[in-house]
Amino acid sequence: MANVTDLQTKYSKLAQEYSKLRAQNQVLKKAVVDEQANSLSLKEQLKQRDQSLRKQEQEMDSLSFRNQQLAKRVELLQEELAVSEAKGKKGKSKGDSPPQHGLETQNVFDEDLQKKIEENERLHIQFYEADEKHRRQEAELKTRLQELEKDSEQHQAVVDGLTTKYMESIERLQGDKARLEVKAQTLEREAKECRMRTEECQQQLRRCQSELNRQVKQSSSVIQEKVPFNDTKFSDYNSLNVPPHNRRHQLKARDVAGQALGFIQDLVAALLNFHSYTEQRVHIYPLDSSIETISPLNQKFSQYLHENAAYVRPLEDSFLQLHQSITEDTVTVLETVVKLKTFADHFSSYTHFLQKILPYQLKSLEEECEAPLCTAALTAKNQELQSDMKRVTSVFEKLQNYINILALPSVRQDAVPQSSTSAVFTQLAACLHSLNDAIKEMSKHYNQKASLEQELPTVTQKLSTTSECLLGSLGSLTSSTGKIATFFSNNLDFFTSSGYSPRGSTVALNPLQAESMLANKKKAAAYIHAIKKPRPQSVPYREALSNRRILNSSTESREGLTQQVQQSQEKIARLEQEKEHWLLEAQLGKVRLEKENQRIADLEAQLAAALGGSPNLQASAASTLAQSHEEAEKEQKAAGKETTLCTSLVGMLCTTPTVEHVGDEESREQLIKTHYMARVGELTTQLQISDSKAVHFHSECRALAKRLAIAEKSREALSEEVKVANQNITRLQDELTTTKRSYEDQLSMMSDHLCSMNETLSKQKEEIDTLKLGSKGNAKKNKGR
Repeated sequence: MANVTDLQTKYSKLAQEYSKLRAQNQVLKKAVVDEQANSLSLKEQLKQRDQSLRKQEQEMDSLSFRNQQLAKRVELLQEELAVSEAKGKKGKSKGDSPPQHGLETQNVFDEDLQKKIEENERLHIQFYEADEKHRRQEAELKTRLQELEKDSEQHQAVVDGLTTKYMESIERLQGDKARLEVKAQTLEREAKECRMRTEECQQQLRRCQSELNRQVKQSSSVIQEKVPFNDTKFSDYNSLNVPPHNRRHQLKARDVAGQALGFIQDLVAALLNFHSYTEQRVHIYPLDSSIETISPLNQKFSQYLHENAAYVRPLEDSFLQLHQSITEDTVTVLETVVKLKTFADHFSSYTHFLQKILPYQLKSLEEECEAPLCTAALTAKNQELQSDMKRVTSVFEKLQNYINILALPSVRQDAVPQSSTSAVFTQLAACLHSLNDAIKEMSKHYNQKASLEQELPTVTQKLSTTSECLLGSLGSLTSSTGKIATFFSNNLDFFTSSGYSPRGSTVALNPLQAESMLANKKKAAAYIHAIKKPRPQSVPYREALSNRRILNSSTESREGLTQQVQQSQEKIARLEQEKEHWLLEAQLGKVRLEKENQRIADLEAQLAAALGGSPNLQASAASTLAQSHEEAEKEQKAAGKETTLCTSLVGMLCTTPTVEHVGDEESREQLIKTHYMARVGELTTQLQISDSKAVHFHSECRALAKRLAIAEKSREALSEEVKVANQNITRLQDELTTTKRSYEDQLSMMSDHLCSMNETLSKQKEEIDTLKLGSKGNAKKNKGR
């Protein structure tokens, strides 16, 4: 159900994001449409400006044409004026005054010419202004058009990116929706299965309740009939019963003690190093003992620090004895752990040692502050270290009190009530954590102090090395105390649990009961050892299953094995026949070899006889020998040419007749007969081999079919087991969630309880401090009296 709610919240978030993106997409679309409308309007304005520009250009052309006409007219008028002036001069030369009509026309022409000139100048000025204005407007419009085109491209790119992004988000959301629907369907099916399982569990619970009620009734009836006196009802009587031995508790106690021993050893080593390096530092700073004598206070302080091993080493030895006293054959409770008192005494002596050296530590730090090169920062760090050392010593005093309280039951049984033991262990765990915090603070302040001392001009290498070693010992001390605090907190449930007590009682165990318990354990172990008989060896389950599969497969392949045996027997018979055939062939070859050797011997005899006569005879013998060789070769060639080939349905026989076998019909018939018999034997063996192979393949197919059926059955069984395992997993997950919730509730309750206990403890501490102050005041008053 938590998964369904998470999926619903995710889906609602995705839907909200989708609606936001959709609204943003609408706004962006509207902005793009507005920009497109603006660009269209600007384009129309540009067209109108172009049209006005064309009109102005046409007007300019017409004005230039008119101006040319006027210029031509002015030229004509100037020519006419010149002509008229020339005529006037001529008239003057004749002594006649110019006529009045010529002067008037000249004045008219001059005025007209002046007006045309002014108009032409005005038109030139207007044309120039209009041209400049048009150029400026055109440049502005071009720049604006470029800006608008860039804006439109950017808007288009943004729109394209948003559309792709929204399409991707839409596709992703659709895919998520499909997956969520599939998951919702699977969750519905799981919910149905869970409801079915809950119904089955409820039915089982009802059956178990009915069975338990029946058993309770039966047990109560048996108890009423058979038990005349029940001593567990009364705590006084039940305290006399001997509790059973808890071996698991003993093993756990042994393990916990071993871990604690390792942590105590680390703590002891860290404390030894810390005190030793502190002693070295006292001899080096603020005065170096190798150069000048240190103060009497530091001498006394170093003398006490030199004795630290006498107080620290017994802690490890006593806890080692405590660990060795905890075995499987002992009873480990606070009342029986006698060695804990020894450890508490040694811890008290070490605490007294810390209290003894605390004033010297404080005075030594004050002496460092009084050094001439001590700065204000170093003085502040020394004051912080003084407060840290006081806090560490007070925490060790608290630890001493709690350890002494835990060691009291081993000396006097009724010293600490059973109900207060868990509170003591809880306060001890809190005190260990406060010790770790205090040492952390001291290490931090000491590190800051060492860094400030490194900046001083008079710092020596010996002091730097000692400070580094001291910081290392503080770091190991911090880690060891942190491990001890964590270890104690993790095992607090084990420390506060009562491992041994009579059934139904919370009374503490006394040493007499522990001795009786161990005696009963030994008697029970002896009895079990006496009646114990060795079990016969049995075959493991997995090996038995594999043997069963092998047996089934072997019984199925028995027929195949018999067929293989028959095939091997037939193969042996065939090989025997082939052996006989080749023996006959070897005998025939042997006979032929003997005949050939005899013929060669005859020829050698003839050659020897011929060599023993005259040379003519030798030549004739050689010629006859050559002729005989030639005749033999011709006969062999003729024999090669006369090779006969006999074929039939059974096979094929190739025979080569020689001089010796030309007329031997019986041997030829024997050869043919042997060949046919061999061929028949080969065919029969081939037939038998094919039959045996077919039978073998048939048996193999049957075995494979049976194995397939067995595999199907095993697969079904495994699928059922997987279903059961999944059901167990879901059940365990439910149990885990319930236990987790319960543990969280318990932890919250414990934290609340711890806070309340801390508050009460602080109140008690304040009351104790006030009482101490009051007692001190009363003591002073009594002394004054």
